[in-house]
Amino acid sequence: MSYSKELETALLAVQRATLLTKSVYSSHAKGTLSKSDSSPVTIGDFGAQALIISSIKHAFPEDEIVGEEDADDLRKDSKMRDMIWDLVQKAKLEDEEAETKIGGPIKSVDDMLNAIDSGNSAGGRKGRTWALDPIDGTKGFLRGGQYAVCLGLLVDGVPTVGVIGCPNLPVDDDAPMDQSIGFDADDKEGKGVLFGAVKGEGATSRPLSRGALQEGKKISMKAVDDISQATFCESVEAGHSSHGDNAAIASKLGITKPSVRMDSQAKYCSVARGAGDIILRLPVKATYEEKIWDHAAGVVIVREAGGEVADVNGKPLDFGVGRTLKENKGVVTAPKAVLPHVIEAVKDVLAAKL
Repeated sequence: MSYSKELETALLAVQRATLLTKSVYSSHAKGTLSKSDSSPVTIGDFGAQALIISSIKHAFPEDEIVGEEDADDLRKDSKMRDMIWDLVQKAKLEDEEAETKIGGPIKSVDDMLNAIDSGNSAGGRKGRTWALDPIDGTKGFLRGGQYAVCLGLLVDGVPTVGVIGCPNLPVDDDAPMDQSIGFDADDKEGKGVLFGAVKGEGATSRPLSRGALQEGKKISMKAVDDISQATFCESVEAGHSSHGDNAAIASKLGITKPSVRMDSQAKYCSVARGAGDIILRLPVKATYEEKIWDHAAGVVIVREAGGEVADVNGKPLDFGVGRTLKENKGVVTAPKAVLPHVIEAVKDVLAAKL
């Protein structure tokens, strides 16, 4: 079955939403709210979610969507609500190409709020469900680091289409990745990448642009002949992954290079095009469940670039059990050939803590 319409719709929707988030970052009034879990939420989250969901629902009205945000707080905050409405309207006017092809019917503030609230699917094993993270790496966004706009299509619980916009990654797929990439990020000339993949069709990168999509270029993970020379990536936030365990695993694999820390699924994109090799996201709490929107798009892109993703026990990630990966613990990403060696080291380090 062809997913060309799904891919084009997702690419255009994510590209437009990513440009909206860039405009929010460069403005003086970013604005934040505090959710019940105390994580920051920007107006970019809400604006991006409204734009993307309206486009997906316009093209595929029967599809379900698992989105990170809801509009409860916005319904109580008229100032914030009006600010987001202005941003959404501006984004639609500035990108006529996308509006013509994928424009969803956001004609009022209520339409916008209802679009945001349409990301309330419970997920599951059957049917078509889109997993959306409108700004993955919100803290990275706020500090000027890496962040991403992520959209993945699950078909009967299987990641099938993945699109990620990374405004602060270099366009050049061969650009080296060092420790500064997660902290000294910006969206100057030569930065801003849109990644896409369809199961069985490979992965691509292309420069972010306004209007028509730029031509995509095939990407692939690099071969790792000597695992001790691999570059591994981890989250900036210690609350997202155990930095100490990660370092112990790197040592067990003979890796001496410092890890590269960056927020968001920009890590998936970086290893998919060969800038890095291994991603370790190890659980910091026994009760923590990974969210499907934090991984669905990245898993498709990495797999189509020649990599594999599993949990700390080597089990495939199960996206069919709801809004979280509750049947899995942690996430490990590596080239297919070396993933078993990485998993073995992970098991050894974690077992030693028991």
